[in-house]
Amino acid sequence: MYVRDARNRDEAWLLDQIERLGLDETAFRSRDYVIAVDEEQNERAGFGRIRIHKTDEGEICELTSIGVLEEWRGQGVGAHVVERLVQTAGDNDFDVVYTLSGEPEYLEQFGFERLEPAQLPAKLQTRLTEKQEALEPDAVPMRLDPDRFRMSSRLREAFKGAQAEDDEPEPQEGPEDFGIDPDEATYKYDTG
Repeated sequence: MYVRDARNRDEAWLLDQIERLGLDETAFRSRDYVIAVDEEQNERAGFGRIRIHKTDEGEICELTSIGVLEEWRGQGVGAHVVERLVQTAGDNDFDVVYTLSGEPEYLEQFGFERLEPAQLPAKLQTRLTEKQEALEPDAVPMRLDPDRFRMSSRLREAFKGAQAEDDEPEPQEGPEDFGIDPDEATYKYDTG
C-alpha cells in the first residue's frame, strides 16, 4: 500500500466514491486529493483532500472529504491518508490544519484537538454551518499543528499488510441461473 497524489484519470472514480460515501464535494478539484492504492492489485482504497481557503488574513488549510472504501476499513488506510495530507500541509508552511469532522474521536488519535466554533477563522465558521446543514449535522471543528501529528505503530503495521476484505464469495452458477430445469432437460451428448 502507498498514498499518492490524485491524477486526472482518478476524477470520475473520486466523484463516484464521494457521492457513494456522502462526503463533501464542494469546489471539487482532483489535484487537491491524495489516494491510497494497493500496489499489488492497483486498487484504490481511500482518499482525502486539502482545501485551501484564501482570505484577507491569509490562507487557511482544511482537510476534508476523507473516505475509505468499506472493504479497506480498519487497516490503517485512513490514517495514512490523513498523515499524507498533514505532511503536505506542513511542507507548504501551514502552522495549523483545520478539519470539520463528524468523526472527531477518529482524528483525536492523531493529535487533533476540538475547538469551539467561535475559535475558527470566519471562513471556516461559515463552512461549518453549511456542512452541518447539508452533510454532517454532527460536524465538529478541530485543529492540529502538523508537527504534532502522531500515528500508532498498530496502524502503521496494519497498513503494510492491508487487503480488501471480500464481503461475499462469488456465487456458483447452476443450470437454474440460465433458465434450465436440470430434472427435465436433455443434453445433446447425454449417454444415460
